[in-house]
Amino acid sequence: MGAIDKRLQELGIALPPAAAPVANYVPFVRMGNLVVVSGQICLGPDGKIADRHKGKLGAGVPLEAGQEAARLCAINLLAQMRAALGDLEAIVRCVRLGGFINADPSFAALAQVMNGASDLMVAVLGDRGRHARSTIGVAELPLDAAVEVEAMFEVR
Repeated sequence: MGAIDKRLQELGIALPPAAAPVANYVPFVRMGNLVVVSGQICLGPDGKIADRHKGKLGAGVPLEAGQEAARLCAINLLAQMRAALGDLEAIVRCVRLGGFINADPSFAALAQVMNGASDLMVAVLGDRGRHARSTIGVAELPLDAAVEVEAMFEVR
């Protein structure tokens, strides 16, 4: 068992099967030593979005639920990376995360929500999980998800 799988186990995280695309796109693209992963929404282990992870931050979805949703997105990103690579030990670094937060226009804690994904990457990958990041608020997300996160990884 590699260090990343061991860390996932220590954290009590079982990666779900990688979600299939729901439209005309692929879940990831590998270009040389980079893998770009399409945006992942906050599907739980059952493949569904929990009611507390649906809707808008600042208008019904509390900050803590948004952070949980972002964490689930990061778990789903790692599931896609396992599908792309077979072995997570091939990850050299999480280069970038891009977060989309379904938010009321008055909600100002976008970065705090996105910390749920960033913190998970660092918890699982250690220094390999430190990344550049963008976070934006949006009017809507697919399936009324509270959060969607995309990523870019450097790989061997």
